Amino acid sequence: MKTLNEVDQALANQLIDVRRNLHREPELAYEEFKTTAKLREWLTHASIHILDVPLQTGLIAEIGQGNGPVVAIRCDIDALPIEEQTGLPFASEIPGKMHACGHDFHTATILGAALLLKARESELPGKVRVLFQPAEETGHGAESVLASGGLKGVDAIFGLHNSPDLPTGAFGTRTGALTAGVDRFEITIKGVGAHAATPEKGVDSIVTAAQIITALQTIVSRQNSTTEPVVLSVTRINGGFTWNVLPEKVELEGTVRTYNEEIRGQIPIQMTRIIEGIAAAAGAEAKLHWYPGPPATINHDEWADFTKEVASDAGYIVHDIPPQMGGEDFSFYLQQIPGAFVNIGSGPAYALHHPRFDVDEAAILPAAKYFALLAEQALVKLQVKA
Repeated sequence: MKTLNEVDQALANQLIDVRRNLHREPELAYEEFKTTAKLREWLTHASIHILDVPLQTGLIAEIGQGNGPVVAIRCDIDALPIEEQTGLPFASEIPGKMHACGHDFHTATILGAALLLKARESELPGKVRVLFQPAEETGHGAESVLASGGLKGVDAIFGLHNSPDLPTGAFGTRTGALTAGVDRFEITIKGVGAHAATPEKGVDSIVTAAQIITALQTIVSRQNSTTEPVVLSVTRINGGFTWNVLPEKVELEGTVRTYNEEIRGQIPIQMTRIIEGIAAAAGAEAKLHWYPGPPATINHDEWADFTKEVASDAGYIVHDIPPQMGGEDFSFYLQQIPGAFVNIGSGPAYALHHPRFDVDEAAILPAAKYFALLAEQALVKLQVKA
């Protein structure tokens, strides 16, 4: 491993301290008040201008001068409702809350990029908006940022996620769909309760639920093209309260993932047809409740290729990775602003959202340098295009 010079080592240590500070005090979506206050203090100490936008948590800073192009770089700052089991000396001090998705890594990275960009502010051919976004884990935090007006005038936007599937020093992205559209559903099935010994006197909501669960898989296997990936998972079943009673009601919950917006729009229609048809055949009632989440993250080809070029120049081993069925609300930005979302290798570890998840902190400084370089090079590219 290359030895860091004194300046780089100091910045690396600073960013690791930032990451550990955030890791100790994780905050859930829309509760990131302490996190926001810390970021405000760190940015103010570095004389980085913070925009006055109507966000309760999270913030947007701006670096640069003049009327040139505007580029945005984004991280997310919220944690998850998970009890940490890492045993790290800087493990979460908040019971039941943990940075199990690496948003502390993301935040330290983008803060580092901001510090590096601030040192070159007079040389930037435009402005960089630095976005510390709240509530990514809800799937809708990006919408609150867009509604705030804090990204008006942005010409290109870039974001990151750490990847435990990539080793430290590796980089991955792709043109087109990178992450899937994510929707949640609930199904309420109402039958008629009865004694388990005399099921003919009731309407069995559990048998009806079982038939619905099985039949829903025909949406994937028989109602959509085999060339278009779709995942439909029932993840929760709640019904009954004792061993000898057929319950009146069963609740199901789950998620649907796909990259294709047309298919995404058809799935609740297909589900409703199956659910209501099976329920009617059983003499029961059933209703679908649909909760749309973020759409698929569709990278813009030009900018995805550009991120890979800059990553190669920065010394990363670049991978063209396959699309992922996880979700990411960065997709809302890409619906309105050209740009790309990338993965930064954070070393082999437990999977995202695991209570023992951790990152390789040696990946923070290179990622910060990369995003500073990416933002500056994107400004140059936009200036030339203009």
